[in-house]
Amino acid sequence: MLKLLERLLKEKVATEAITFKEGEAMPYLPDGTKVTADIIKSRLGRSLHVRHLDAGSCNACDFEMGALSNPLYDLHRYGIHFDASPRHADLLMVTGVVTRNLAEALKRSYEAMPEPRLVMACGDCAIDGGAYGESYAIVGPAEKVVPVDIYVPGCPPRPNVMIAGLIAAADMLAEKLK
Repeated sequence: MLKLLERLLKEKVATEAITFKEGEAMPYLPDGTKVTADIIKSRLGRSLHVRHLDAGSCNACDFEMGALSNPLYDLHRYGIHFDASPRHADLLMVTGVVTRNLAEALKRSYEAMPEPRLVMACGDCAIDGGAYGESYAIVGPAEKVVPVDIYVPGCPPRPNVMIAGLIAAADMLAEKLK
């Protein structure tokens, strides 16, 4: 430990520089368009507000979603914000398989959102129940409780895939607002 500390003090670099591989860390749309700060505003005309609801996940999707706010992905620069209340949200982002204890919370959150509203099932568990299967404590995928508009697969989905899904949500919301 003392040798490590001595080396760190001599080198004065405790972490490695972040490197970006083209198309890996930063999101690109399927057509190859790079996601920029203006993309949501140009498509929607304003920012997109998201309410997250963990319906009974293992938290893997939630950890990846937390990465959306770190300096690498910096979700806010795209004009996408997470809200504490469903009353201020355009999109309900559901992670995890829906448990019986949280089915009512999911339904009430959806009903509290203003029209037009969207639902994104984020992760395999929210899409089809994933590894949880069927049991007395599980209702199933999110679409058994609320209508789902966007599916983001993965176990857990990568943050750049979530961003691509959120941009698709902005497109869908822009169509609904016309």
